[in-house]
Amino acid sequence: MRILPALLLLAATATSAVAAEPPVPPPPRLEATAWVLVDQSSGQVLAGHRAKEPIEPASITKLMTAYAVFHALKGGKLKLDTLVPISERAWRSEGSRTYLDLGSRVPVEVLIQGMVVQSGNDATIALAEAIAGTEDTFAALMNQYAKRLGMAQSHFQNSTGLPGDNHKMSAEDMAKLAGAIIREFPGYYRWYSQREFTWNNIRQPNRNGLLARDPSVDGVKTGMTEAAGHCLVSSAQRDGMRLVAVVAGTESMKAREDQSLALLNYGFNFYETRALRKAGEELAVQRVYRARGGRVAVGLASNLLVTLPRGRAERAEFKVELAPRVFAPLTKSDRVGVLRVLVDGKVVAEAPIQPLADVPRGNIFRRIWDTILSWFA
Repeated sequence: MRILPALLLLAATATSAVAAEPPVPPPPRLEATAWVLVDQSSGQVLAGHRAKEPIEPASITKLMTAYAVFHALKGGKLKLDTLVPISERAWRSEGSRTYLDLGSRVPVEVLIQGMVVQSGNDATIALAEAIAGTEDTFAALMNQYAKRLGMAQSHFQNSTGLPGDNHKMSAEDMAKLAGAIIREFPGYYRWYSQREFTWNNIRQPNRNGLLARDPSVDGVKTGMTEAAGHCLVSSAQRDGMRLVAVVAGTESMKAREDQSLALLNYGFNFYETRALRKAGEELAVQRVYRARGGRVAVGLASNLLVTLPRGRAERAEFKVELAPRVFAPLTKSDRVGVLRVLVDGKVVAEAPIQPLADVPRGNIFRRIWDTILSWFA
């Protein structure tokens, strides 16, 4: 639908308070191959370096495996007490392990904790086989979920993150995937804050050391291979604001933790997320042709959450752009325009504008008359 230039401008007028705004320093200097900081509520990228470039993800891959497992639980394909046979392929897996016994039958809930807390490749492969039969078929499912989430720089060849010729993710895709798990599966996300897990009398701690260093951190996943370096996707929540940080390609476990914490602290110290417009709030009235009544109030279907440097929200300007001609019938899910948020003349956020009520067609005479009028609109 073609959108005309602004028909309505709502402005929060800037005042002399601008001069009193605290400055925002550049993000911390990180010794990492790639990194990104994202606000979970607004989805805005606050800072990043090589964040869109595909890199080797190592065990960060297991976030996508978990995402598929959580969907299987939600859809009833698996239950937490479903017993999964441990195949020889899972039992012989390389790298980190949960130490599952060959031929044993292990509950899904145990396998999830083995994958999430211990990063066990054997538990991960067992889950993949339980869902798709083979790991290769499961990798195809992972790629379908990646496409659905808009992870354009990701491609999966296995469930564990062991190196592959075309096995890749970008830092932004890692953050997007972690955010999807937090948003869609809050009940299952709790496992990512679990400090340790014991199976077969072997106790293993969660490899995410930030869980012990900062009480606001509650996830999410570590990764390490020789090619990928030490990687960490972390998330923290403070005063109702949640951030997701990704640091990839650092030289040590301590480095990935230190740099992730520096990135999170930067975001919390200098940014805030505000609801600048509420769902259902009338932004304008739209002319609707061929409709009973001829007009409808329009607004947003959900709250408009915007992340800005602290103190800048008061300077936001709101531009409502409506379609030149809209015809009934309309539903509340139809898009009839866009709301743009500008700060200092720069667009910082956008949201679709939709009818606040369904609009039925008018009678035959109204439809004929409005069709004629629309030719000259």
